[in-house]
Amino acid sequence: MGHGATPATAVPHTRLDATSAARVATTLQALATPSRLLILSRLREGPCAATELAAEVGLEQSACSHQLRLLRNLGLVIGRRNGRQVVYALYDNHVAALLDQAVYHIEHLRLGLSDADDPQDADEPVGTATR
Repeated sequence: MGHGATPATAVPHTRLDATSAARVATTLQALATPSRLLILSRLREGPCAATELAAEVGLEQSACSHQLRLLRNLGLVIGRRNGRQVVYALYDNHVAALLDQAVYHIEHLRLGLSDADDPQDADEPVGTATR
């Protein structure tokens, strides 16, 4: 991880404060646009030059550049100059994990699945379900 953060599985599940909630909301709003999701999904496969990225996701170069600028300002992607090109990549593996979890969730909804052991027991206090 490199930045001293523990894996998501080790992070305690605590309630967000107002400042953190606003920052998370801003990030999630950025992900609420299909074109940005297409860009992030493509970058999930590996770094890509801006011109190639625009063609691969079906956007005009100017529209893709606008979306990349927004994603970069939010810390979701990074851009590095390579000669005359700018090559973009996901900022870190947290962005990839966020995408993976969103896709996983949508697929579960589509299939009518839940991670709960038994949805009928969800309203019962822990340890009181009869089997």
